[in-house]
Amino acid sequence: MRDKSLEFLKTLVNTPSPSGAETRGQRVWLDYVRTYADETFSDAYGNCVAVLNKGGSPRLMLAAHADEIALTVNYVDKDGFLYVRKLGGMDPVVAKAQRVVIHTRNGPVKGVIGNVAPHLTKTEPDRKLPEISDLFIDIGAGSRRAAEKRVRIGDPITLTDEFDLLDGDVAVARAFDNRVGTFAVAEALRLLHGGNRKLAAEVCAVSNIQEEVGLLGARQIAYSLKPDVALVVDVTHATDYPTVSQALHGDIRLGKGPTLTHGGCNHPEVVARLEAVAAKADIPLQHEAMSSTSGTDTDVIFWTRGGIPSGLVSLPNRYMHSPVELVSQGSGAHPAIAGRLRVVAPRDESFKVRPERTARWRHKIIACAGTLVA
Repeated sequence: MRDKSLEFLKTLVNTPSPSGAETRGQRVWLDYVRTYADETFSDAYGNCVAVLNKGGSPRLMLAAHADEIALTVNYVDKDGFLYVRKLGGMDPVVAKAQRVVIHTRNGPVKGVIGNVAPHLTKTEPDRKLPEISDLFIDIGAGSRRAAEKRVRIGDPITLTDEFDLLDGDVAVARAFDNRVGTFAVAEALRLLHGGNRKLAAEVCAVSNIQEEVGLLGARQIAYSLKPDVALVVDVTHATDYPTVSQALHGDIRLGKGPTLTHGGCNHPEVVARLEAVAAKADIPLQHEAMSSTSGTDTDVIFWTRGGIPSGLVSLPNRYMHSPVELVSQGSGAHPAIAGRLRVVAPRDESFKVRPERTARWRHKIIACAGTLVA
């Protein structure tokens, strides 16, 4: 990975972006992509867009969500301890005994999520797993009044763990879900901008908000942009470590390439095209099956405005929704999968499923490593 891209990834991952308060991370993303776009803008709620080859056709949306799981201040007790609600899928088992930052209007406030020492609990029979309502944060305040001078109800809270490299191209960070996705989208835009072949498509790179709390930002921006085709980049569960059932969850491995998901919201023509160009460019792919939902923004983008042809490209992630998420750059984080594929299709491509013409589009595919154009 080039040094500037790695530095961007580190900064992007380390910048707190809790659901509903993604502004700081969105500024980092916009500052980076602005160099490679014809224009950039954000909407009322903070979804950010970088447009390349404005006015081209079809309009391709490359989207990834910017937010991370987090907590928020819900109550301050008489002794100054903070009780919380969760923003997204925060696991209370993992959260206990972690250092945190409360993001207040007056700046960051440091704290810890309290954990009773085992010496004080060993006589308790049948200790149960903690729930979110059991978590409390200690900011060193001695009273409610002292605490409320520093924090207020609704302040978002993130864990403090940051980016680090473990071995080779394996990296660990708090928020690879899904900052590695917004990184991939930004890198795709960079590669498209620097490509030698003129784009046919208008490319809208999107860093959208509030996926972790209901796939909300993707609904907003997909409706506004009205793309002809959408590629969503997110993380998926790597299942190559102890205690995970591959029979239940599939066989997905770190460092073996990104995954394509089949079924449901994933448009069969879009998926087939991605498979074809990956094969021609010698890009390894892994495959996932879904039944009713994918658990990603693809679920809401595909039915927006009567149906947007969509495909999900996922990057394997070990230990998701924890402070120690692991990804491999060899899994497609860099070069970004969307930026390594080029599909040259006729202008005004509609990406329709045509049962009577199941394979006619295939003769139009031209693939080369470097970029993706639809």
